[in-house]
Amino acid sequence: MLARFLAAVTAMVVVVAASNILVLYPLNVTLGSINLADLLTWGAFTFPFAFLVTDLINRYDGAQRARLVALVGFVVGLGVSFYLSFHPLPWNAGGAAATTQRIATASASAFIVGQLLDISIFSRLRANRTWYVAPLLGSLFGSLIDTAIFFTLSFAPAFAGIDGLYGLPDGSLGFPAPLLGVGPEVPLWVSLAAGDFGVKFLAALLLLAPYRVLMGRIMPLQPIGARAA
Repeated sequence: MLARFLAAVTAMVVVVAASNILVLYPLNVTLGSINLADLLTWGAFTFPFAFLVTDLINRYDGAQRARLVALVGFVVGLGVSFYLSFHPLPWNAGGAAATTQRIATASASAFIVGQLLDISIFSRLRANRTWYVAPLLGSLFGSLIDTAIFFTLSFAPAFAGIDGLYGLPDGSLGFPAPLLGVGPEVPLWVSLAAGDFGVKFLAALLLLAPYRVLMGRIMPLQPIGARAA
């Protein structure tokens, strides 16, 4: 069904674009002695929804369609991300661009690898009688790889050359910060990556609820290439 495919791709693009913008905004909240800005950005709360979309498509329409949704979402999301890297948000006319080319590059790379890994793991585990095993493990491992690739390419000083390719100043976050706000000092990007994955881990658990609800409300499509009776 074209409508479902377009809805899934649109959801992917919205999640990717929103996450690319929100990752530039630390969560400026203090809990006791812990400053959450040292370990979280708002982007951590939006990206897990991409895995929910992928897992639902995979469950009912199969891995082939799920990969197609991920690939189209990757291409369109990459275009939207690069557009945002050259333009400010509408309510910030004349201000800085909504994101950066380095983040757009990192996001696209992390997105496609994480999504394809999620699809692969889900497909291997989908026959498990326990309904939550496939979506939970697929999302967790996909999120882990996505987080590692994204934060390394976006903010690790070793990849500052990506900014140079676009003629931009180094946007790395290599200066020290307490790990998760309380641990030993590590580069800020490492602490942000750890906090990001922590939120994605919790999100993977919480999103099992809507996944379970939608499991019985989505009708499967015919396999790609199948003829109508």
